[in-house]
Amino acid sequence: MQLTPQKWAASGLTFGCIVFGLGSLIVKFVSIGSYAIALWRVFIGGIVFLLLSRHFGHKLPTSSRAKRFCILSGVFLGFDLAFWHESIHAVGPGISTLLNSMQIFFLTAIAWFFFNERQSKLQLFSMLLSVIGIILIAHPELRHNTHGGYGIFIGLISGAALAASMACIRQAHLAEPVSLFPLMLLVSTGAIGALIVPSILIDSSHFWPTNMTDALLIFTYGIVMQCFAWGLIAYAVPLLSLTLTGLLLLSEPVAAILIDYFFLNKPINTIQWTGTALTLLAIYLGSLKPRRSQKKTA
Repeated sequence: MQLTPQKWAASGLTFGCIVFGLGSLIVKFVSIGSYAIALWRVFIGGIVFLLLSRHFGHKLPTSSRAKRFCILSGVFLGFDLAFWHESIHAVGPGISTLLNSMQIFFLTAIAWFFFNERQSKLQLFSMLLSVIGIILIAHPELRHNTHGGYGIFIGLISGAALAASMACIRQAHLAEPVSLFPLMLLVSTGAIGALIVPSILIDSSHFWPTNMTDALLIFTYGIVMQCFAWGLIAYAVPLLSLTLTGLLLLSEPVAAILIDYFFLNKPINTIQWTGTALTLLAIYLGSLKPRRSQKKTA
């Protein structure tokens, strides 16, 4: 049976999300600070995107507005990664990745405040589910983990930063369509600029890899997670419906939760599993809204 481009895209998107989730293991075990490893990731990724842009002859956008929004997107992405890393260290890869996936609701808020898009009843219901889910996840964590409150808070902030980064990408494309490699080159530039000072000030004692294993893992994090996995996702999303995309994107937090439970031996009780299920359902329901909006404007 011949696979269609859509089936290839669905497989690629799922695999890309799982690879992204595996990146949290590198963050967990490498003895590099949260800001520093984020800086290394975007620096290595930026070099790769620079080489790819030159190899394929893709030019930077000519619009100064598009360039500004690409760089601003990188600023938000840099802090999204650093805050996500902080959350990983505090509450584990699974919960932190789940909280980061809440960016879809921050995107809804941005759309409401800045683009005058109204929320549907389904979207409001999904937000209520997400709040209940987070409470169920957070309550046991706050009781048994002294860093739980900080991890949950910074994980949510990372989702907000990711939403702002995506909103800036949208503004950049409205100014001028930008090819993927130059886009990610400018995003990487903005992220590097945003992370240099915090990395030096906060992670000065944990900035450099101390052995070849850490150096290899950091290089892998930049190449595989920032370039390969992102490339799969960026390739797949335009070929799939938003409904299916929203469903398949849930493979990232699901993979991270399973990694937490089976490989890192993190105790996750029934209440937290219930909260995880509710939050994943909420994220999926939230992903249905943009498709209806597109139908109305078609």
